[in-house]
Formats: sequence, structure tokens, C-alpha cells
Amino acid sequence: MAYIGEDEVISLLLVSLLLLVSMSRDLLDRGGLFAALVVGLTVSILGHWTWLAVLMTFLIVGSLATKWRFEEKARISAEEANDGVRGWKNVLANGGMASIIAIAHQLYGGHDWSYLVLCSSISVAASDTLASEIGSLDPRTRIITTLEAVPAGTNGGMSPTGTLAAFYGALLIASVSTILGAINGDSTQPAFLFMVVIVIGWLGCQVDSILGALLENRGFLGKHSVNFLSTLAGALIAFGAAMRFL
Repeated sequence: MAYIGEDEVISLLLVSLLLLVSMSRDLLDRGGLFAALVVGLTVSILGHWTWLAVLMTFLIVGSLATKWRFEEKARISAEEANDGVRGWKNVLANGGMASIIAIAHQLYGGHDWSYLVLCSSISVAASDTLASEIGSLDPRTRIITTLEAVPAGTNGGMSPTGTLAAFYGALLIASVSTILGAINGDSTQPAFLFMVVIVIGWLGCQVDSILGALLENRGFLGKHSVNFLSTLAGALIAFGAAMRFL
């Protein structure tokens, strides 16, 4: 019989907590709960429970931001669909990259850069979600490609409030990642981890805006595809930084 260690027990408890919070607060629908179960187990068992804790930080804060002033966002058609309850596509769009990183980490024997890359991809998701949910009510919105004024909530739009919210989203994940990195014994220098995660999170949000302006608005990509590609971009940039500096 396989031995279940302390880390695995913590992982199972965290996944259970994630599902309980999601159900009690109506954060996820049934499809979203199943996807969260799969993603949560993949990230925590193949990676580490602290990896899941970083992802949970994004999910909880992102969901709170989604429900923030929801009725006002609904009046300008800038609200999240399904009354802010997220489904499996949302979960995979923002957490799918984290799962892929955890699988690669397990298949290839683990790498010093795995945690850095994972946290960077989550930072992109958090930065973009806060920028979209908080910045969507700022009328000072301009399209990122031409800087022309556009209605608040437009795909690819950027505003002072949204840009600041994007920074704080990346800052939150960078802070949590650095603290948890010390707990899980990650070998990356804390200062380097912090700076890379916060910078890539904010830059990845801008990548999301560019993809939204160029491809989503023209019908070439959907919202979830744009989100996933943005987290992929963040992971690749982080991987490049790790190869160059670690």
C-alpha cells in the first residue's frame, strides 16, 4: 500500500477546502467544480501543496473581484457571464497552464524553475482578472493598440484603474509566491522570484489586452483562448528568465 505523506494529506485537505468554498460561495458551477478538482489534484500532487495555495489565492481573489459591484458592470454589459459563477472553461483557461507545468515537472524529474514558471502564469491570470473586473467600470478606457477611447469593458481596453489593479494582482501573487516558496524550500532567490512574478504578471496582462484587441474583437479567438494564451506567454517568459539568470 502506497504511503501517504504529510504533503499529500495537506494537498487533499486544500483541494477539499477549495471545493467547499467554491460551493458555499457560488464561485463555480458543477463543471467548474469538477475542473477545479482535476486541476487542484494535478497541481498539488504532481507539484506541491504550496503550488495549489498560490492558485487558490488567485481563484478566491479573482472571484471576489468578479462579484464586486456586479450590478453596475451588468448595466454596461461588462459583467462575467452566468451571474459571475465560473465554469470549467474559466478554470482551464486560467489554471490549465499550471496543470501543464505540474505534469512537466513530474515527467521530467522536477526543475528548479518549475515553481517560478507556475507562479508567473498564475500571476498573469490574477493581473488580468483584476484589471478586467475592476477596470471595467473606469470610463477612461482606451484600446491598447491605438489608444483610441472605447467604452469601458471593451476587449483590449486599458484604463488607469485597470492598469493599477493589474499591478496589485501581480503584487499579490508575487507576495504569496515568495512566502510559500520559502515554506516549500524553493531554491530560487526570493528577491528574484518576487520581481519576476510581479513583472511577468503585469506584462502578461498587457499581452492579454493585445490579443483581445487584435484577435478576440475580430472573432478569431474567444475569451478563454485569450486567457490561456496569456498564461502560456507568462510561463514562457518566466522560463526564458530562468534559463538566462538561474
